Amino acid sequence: MIDAALFDFSGTLFRLDYSDDVLLALLGEHAAGVSAEQRADLLRRVTTPHGLHSGLTEEEERDWHNRDLDPAAHERANIAVLRLAGLAEEIATSFYGGMKDAANWTPYPDTEATLQLLRERGVRVAVISNIAWDVRPCFERAGVADLVDEYVFSFEHGVQKPDERIFKIACERLGVGPERSLMIGDSEVADGAARDVGCDFALVPPLPTAERPDALITIIRAALG
Repeated sequence: MIDAALFDFSGTLFRLDYSDDVLLALLGEHAAGVSAEQRADLLRRVTTPHGLHSGLTEEEERDWHNRDLDPAAHERANIAVLRLAGLAEEIATSFYGGMKDAANWTPYPDTEATLQLLRERGVRVAVISNIAWDVRPCFERAGVADLVDEYVFSFEHGVQKPDERIFKIACERLGVGPERSLMIGDSEVADGAARDVGCDFALVPPLPTAERPDALITIIRAALG
């Protein structure tokens, strides 16, 4: 039995699912020359949580490493990555803006049911995300904002996963010890570091939302006993 559930955001509770129509609109005049595989590559480039893109300048590399701590660095780094993919500056900027639009983030099919079950069982919930903007509007749009007790964002606290401090902050804000908490995320490196402070950890694959219907609720049902 657990007293707190800690969730990653992107690839765990929600996923950046640009439809073809949205992608084509964001690409504008470049759309005709960009294949479906290339469009998928654009998303991969801006949602890769770890690793470094080849071709970045030294300054752009610094921005990439610090992107989840500084909103300005996040914008510069991602636009640089999109330019490397062949997008013109204005198209890259537009594409980046769409990434921050709550309308383009889709909750996984079992996100609401999972959060509702935790609320019914009296389990406290926190969202811990390496991110450079406030994603509360995504939860509000999905109608689940009132099912989350705390949001802990890297850019607001100046610390990011896998640094153990961010997990401690979440547990302290929930008023629950790490030994009574379960972290769920899509990254063994970033989210799995919760084990270092005494949390249990469960990994979910960051699949398209339609391909992962019940991973979250299966984990939570097992944890609740």
